Amino acid sequence: MSEILLDQRNLAFELYEVLDAEGLTQRPRFADHNRETFDAAIGTARTIAEKLFAPHNRKSDENEPKYVDGTAELIPEVKPAVDAFLEAGFLNATRTFEQGGMQMPNLLSQACFAHFQSANAATSSYAMLTMGAANLIENFGTDEQKERFLQPMIEGRFFGTMALTEPHAGSSLSDIRTKAEPADDGSYRIKGNKIFISGGDHPLSDNIVHMVLAKLPDAPPGVKGISLFIVPKFLVNDDGSLGERNDVVLAGLFHKMGWRGTTSTALNFGDKDGCVGYLIGKPHQGLACMFQMMNEARIGVGMGAVMLGYAGYLYSLNYARERPQGRLPDGKNPSAPQVAIIEHTDVKRMLLTQKAYVEGAFDLGLYAARLFDDTETLETEAERKTALQLLDLLTPIVKAWPSDYCLKANELAIQVLGGHGYTREYPVEQYYRDNRLNPIHEGTNGIQSLDLLARKVVMNNGAALKQLSELIMATCKQAAAHPELNDLREPLEKLLAHLGKVTVALLGDLGNGKVNEALANSALYLKAFGHMVIGWRWLQQSVHAQNGLNKGLEADQAFYQGKLQAARYFLLWEVPSCHHDLNVLENRDLTCYEMQDEWF
Repeated sequence: MSEILLDQRNLAFELYEVLDAEGLTQRPRFADHNRETFDAAIGTARTIAEKLFAPHNRKSDENEPKYVDGTAELIPEVKPAVDAFLEAGFLNATRTFEQGGMQMPNLLSQACFAHFQSANAATSSYAMLTMGAANLIENFGTDEQKERFLQPMIEGRFFGTMALTEPHAGSSLSDIRTKAEPADDGSYRIKGNKIFISGGDHPLSDNIVHMVLAKLPDAPPGVKGISLFIVPKFLVNDDGSLGERNDVVLAGLFHKMGWRGTTSTALNFGDKDGCVGYLIGKPHQGLACMFQMMNEARIGVGMGAVMLGYAGYLYSLNYARERPQGRLPDGKNPSAPQVAIIEHTDVKRMLLTQKAYVEGAFDLGLYAARLFDDTETLETEAERKTALQLLDLLTPIVKAWPSDYCLKANELAIQVLGGHGYTREYPVEQYYRDNRLNPIHEGTNGIQSLDLLARKVVMNNGAALKQLSELIMATCKQAAAHPELNDLREPLEKLLAHLGKVTVALLGDLGNGKVNEALANSALYLKAFGHMVIGWRWLQQSVHAQNGLNKGLEADQAFYQGKLQAARYFLLWEVPSCHHDLNVLENRDLTCYEMQDEWF
């Protein structure tokens, strides 16, 4: 049977050969699990995704949510799919048994959720947002807030959103205008407008819990004056029953080029001066709290981009194997049978590029998930802190690199199908449209590049960057034990050295007050940094693939050879191209920075 969601052999390779998922079961939190329980969860996820999520992916694209009498209406297939997801326990896969969860590693939860993202990005997003909002309340909410809002979210009765963006401010959160006035009962009255709120209204749950950024009357200017509030669609009574409708109004729906099945809403808070909100966390520290959900969402967006790229890759691969067309260049006999297009070298190039992008990014996304497990379950606080700083450093890459390069994979999938690729009779054009939103979702990739260079690289005096460099060099040392991998290892070592040199120079500029100049070409830095990280992950995969080849198991020979060939493509074709970008950074070229408005 052809794979349609993700390659199960590749998933097993990642979990059990590269990332040592079984090793996590030696930690007390995951001691009740083993490979059998992990595989059973993955099998359940795959079945639900194939039977209930994938079948309506096209229908939800063609029949996007409608604004009817102040509410959003969805196609009927969405709710049974979401309900099956909830009933199977995937919403709470990582929560403790006492909370009603599976107490599963985040690595396995992410592996399961990847099936739903591949099958139907739009429908799966409702769950992703709810998981993030629930985690936020769990970490920063009061006991009363947890009882009133978190518990129904864990039970799947309430869903969640994040409400950040405002019409006039966009990504500039320091300029938000939504206000929060204290009320006599300890709650607040919220007033303002938010846009592009994914999942802001729908009929999938009894209630929707909005996590809203707003400013108190005494708020200092800028991001230091932002507070965070829980604002439910329906008020919740003391006994847990639903009360009256809160003063939150669905003002309308946005109509996107892709990801159409997820409601993208404009919400008005407090049109009648009666919108009740509850402060979560400390006053004026809302953005620090919200960053937890934002970072979770960034990783989720990155994995969503991976899985859309993966779906397009698998579809175009199967198509190329089945589609006969033309003959090889040395085939001069027009009466000879046509060959499958996968035999044409340029089609192989396009498929190999897709494989290198999506399987490299897939590895990185799962690696980040395992790092999250390390932040919570490593033995000492120092070890957990070290894992967290590496995860913080990699988060902009996990979000931005897949949303750029797995989008390119979708473009190549269209090209493999030729004229059929851009018709709506085939799914690859939808995968491209859906994925095109991800370079913008949860902070544009330009913002991710600023975050990487101006904040993440310099934090703790560069400790995370040093940690990453040491990990890359350790992998290079592992690869050096295999003479077959020498030509793959050397490009990565050169890129690491060049990037380190450029980083020192740019940080020097930042320290000398040349902030605008140092950050002017941060997008190039993000690309080179991302290629270094993906190159590292491919070299790590190569070590395990070479080890697998050396075991001589006939059934896995083609799989491991495919891994090594994709690694060869990325490390020999893609990685060396980054030196041009680093040269631009090294020379402090200011072509873009010095461009003037009137010159356009």
